[in-house]
Amino acid sequence: MSGWQNFKLGEIIEDVAMGPFGSNLKRDNFITSGVPVIRGGNLNEGGFDDELFVFVSEEKAQSLKRSLAYPDDLVFTHRGTIGQVGLIKKGKYPYYLVSQSQVRLTVNKKFLDPKFLFYWFKSPIGQYELLKNSAQVGVPSIASPTKSLKEIDISIPPLSTQKAIAEILSSLDDKIELNNQINQNLEALAQALFKQWFVDFEFPNENGEPYKSSGGEMVNSELGEIPKGWEVRTLEDISKLIRGISYRKHELVEKEEGLPFINLKCFALDGTFRQDGLKYFNGKYKDHQIIQPNDILIAVTDLTQDRIVIGLPIIWSRREAALPSLDVCIVRPKKNGLNNFLYYEFKTHRYKSRIIEFANGSTVLHLSVKGLETYKFGVPPINLLNSWNDCISPILERIEQNISENRELTNLRDTLLPKLISGKLEVNQIEKEVYG
Repeated sequence: MSGWQNFKLGEIIEDVAMGPFGSNLKRDNFITSGVPVIRGGNLNEGGFDDELFVFVSEEKAQSLKRSLAYPDDLVFTHRGTIGQVGLIKKGKYPYYLVSQSQVRLTVNKKFLDPKFLFYWFKSPIGQYELLKNSAQVGVPSIASPTKSLKEIDISIPPLSTQKAIAEILSSLDDKIELNNQINQNLEALAQALFKQWFVDFEFPNENGEPYKSSGGEMVNSELGEIPKGWEVRTLEDISKLIRGISYRKHELVEKEEGLPFINLKCFALDGTFRQDGLKYFNGKYKDHQIIQPNDILIAVTDLTQDRIVIGLPIIWSRREAALPSLDVCIVRPKKNGLNNFLYYEFKTHRYKSRIIEFANGSTVLHLSVKGLETYKFGVPPINLLNSWNDCISPILERIEQNISENRELTNLRDTLLPKLISGKLEVNQIEKEVYG
């Protein structure tokens, strides 16, 4: 650890500031475009999600200058999902406003590389320092967050070593992000195909031509016109819905001591699975509550005020057993071949607009499973479902390959992170391993 020095964090940063007080930033201030507001949902496993914002006007943002954040600033959650940390990268917005539950930190680049500090806070020692003044009673929070951050003890190497460490770790994150972007494009393609086939009814007919626009026969139904041979069914007709498990805090354990526990934090706001939200459970459960490969999982609780998470689907594509929390419902088709069809049906606008009618609650939304069971939609004949699965399978296989590679990259990053950040592993010992 040659050249490493010890500091109080406050000695080597330029500034740290809280988000605005609640009365200074209200829901009424949010508009459809302008200066984006960073909330807890924008902080993810990779650090920072530059999408799914609410916005305020330029005038409102400038009235809260102390709470503005710029590229290379770090953002922390001090109330709610504490332990979150994000690094703002150069993107499509020149600056952001942090919300009431966040803190913004600006580094002194003479001492600190922003990426290094970000990874330091992602490491076990950084998380310990960040959370040592936290309280878990009621809403989790960090006491006196700006003061707590300044008082953190940190050991750092020379700036050149910081940059080298950050480069190694960020190269892994960049590859993860590239895979995520590829998957987003593949997912968009899959959804477009589903819409073409099962919403617009332009699936290939026996001559390979679009069914409806080529004069395919349509019949009346309670949902409107549907292709001849289709049936209107409820979700309960074709699948079994299984409620998740009510649990106590002491039943959540370390990874080695329990089964993967799918909970609300596993549902990202963009509809993807969040690995960093995964918990582990060692309490009691029933055999039918074990999640099987290709089961569809639906979020039946929503803590957001924008009804974004409620009803979101994910598919459990892994072979390992897992369990759902009370905020999650398993949808298990009664016949083979329906999983992919149902998954993409659950991503349609018609599904989302319908199931919101079954959700209730003033601050926390709860989706009625009984209501979900009554959701009606058109189900195509088995030969068309088989054709759909043949068409979509290569796309889904590529998505799963990228997800699997990301798990390996994440494991490598998480193995290297604490060793590099603590100085137990020198940069020159692993560069060949990482870069090949």
